[in-house]
Amino acid sequence: MNIVFNDKEPIYTQIINYIKKSIVSGELQGGEKLVSVRELSQNFKVNPNTIQRAYTELEREELAFTKRGMGKYVTEDKEIIKKLKKNMAKNILNNFIIEMKELGFESKDIIEIVSEKIGEEV
Repeated sequence: MNIVFNDKEPIYTQIINYIKKSIVSGELQGGEKLVSVRELSQNFKVNPNTIQRAYTELEREELAFTKRGMGKYVTEDKEIIKKLKKNMAKNILNNFIIEMKELGFESKDIIEIVSEKIGEEV
């Protein structure tokens, strides 16, 4: 696990986003045990309370659950993971469109650029 923290948002939020990406990309599978708070805090060189806060938020969002005495696990609910993936994609797309419009592009220009790029990859 490797992450570079920025100063723009709280570290626990960046950890949450990192774990969410790992879940939607399949790097972390449904039902898989999450790394312990202590181990992850050592890996990321952050306070264990920061990791605990991130894990608590993931549980609140139903992306993780606790098995008493055994640790925290990734949700096995495929619909929750599918919804998360779709929301993350929408956020990326919204940010992209905002930035393109700030550069002066019209919607039709953005569609053309994206279509050309997708065409290159086929």
